Amino acid sequence: MKSYSVQEINEILNGVIIGATSHHITAPEQLEAAQETEISFIGNKKYEKLWFTSKAAVAVVNQDISIAPGDNRAFIKVQNADLAMSQILTLFAPPPPLFNSDIHPTAVIDITATIANGTKIGAGCYIGPEVKIGENCIIYPNVTILDQSTIGDHSVIWSGTVIRERSHIGNNCIIHPNATIGADGFGFRPCPEKGLVKIPQIGNVIIGNWVEIGANSCIDRGKFSSTIVGDGCKIDNLVQIGHNSKLGRFCIMAGNSGLAGSVTLGDGVIIGGSASIKDHTTIGSGAVVGAGSGVTGDIPAGKTMLGYPAVEARDALKQWAILKRLVTESKK
Repeated sequence: MKSYSVQEINEILNGVIIGATSHHITAPEQLEAAQETEISFIGNKKYEKLWFTSKAAVAVVNQDISIAPGDNRAFIKVQNADLAMSQILTLFAPPPPLFNSDIHPTAVIDITATIANGTKIGAGCYIGPEVKIGENCIIYPNVTILDQSTIGDHSVIWSGTVIRERSHIGNNCIIHPNATIGADGFGFRPCPEKGLVKIPQIGNVIIGNWVEIGANSCIDRGKFSSTIVGDGCKIDNLVQIGHNSKLGRFCIMAGNSGLAGSVTLGDGVIIGGSASIKDHTTIGSGAVVGAGSGVTGDIPAGKTMLGYPAVEARDALKQWAILKRLVTESKK
């Protein structure tokens, strides 16, 4: 079991220790559930009250903390408790699943595929013709990577993922279980003779560096050219990105949200959970779309949108307040 003194933990955080404790820390935990040998976090002043009923020996806190730690307890003051939390979680993280051999004997790897040094490939994987996988990647069991796809250095592909032909994934990416990269876009047109005719999707998917794709998410290939996910984007579970959509850098899409075809996101756009974005819509850099919202038109940079259909947040709040007042008055 890993165990650290508060001083050893602070060597990593470079914060300021307030108080003292004789306990050695064996794990991180949320305030309500933490025990005497565990460390927790207070990232917002509204959670200070939970400290008095928590058993945690240590808490990582922001500079504006207004309470004292108490007997045999300590705070580590830092500039940003949320960022410090990521360092603590990394410190206590258990090791990833082990590989007994770099390339499992049941993996099927085409003779024309290129596998760089240090890459590990698990049982039951299929690596197709002319695939190129960079250095120090981890391909967990039962991953399918089809023809002419490429994966950059230090990327991790979890079990069940399917990467369709001609998809390109950058360096330091993480793709979680059962994601599908490069499936056909949803393209059909009415036809008098056949009812609906499938429109061939001959493009591909390009994913930048440091991108994370959540479990069971789907990124469809372009109809003509490429669906693009820019550097540093973070995609939650169960997210749909339609064909020919283009995401800028460092965008966030929360679970169950979706982009229809040919949507363009600028840099740093945030899409809340279960939000839906209409096809051929452009959302400017730094814009925020609230959870459950439905976007039917372009959004300027920096705007926050709420509601269905989505309007500027302040207008949505006014509308909701008026509706609430009307309901209240109707009951009188």
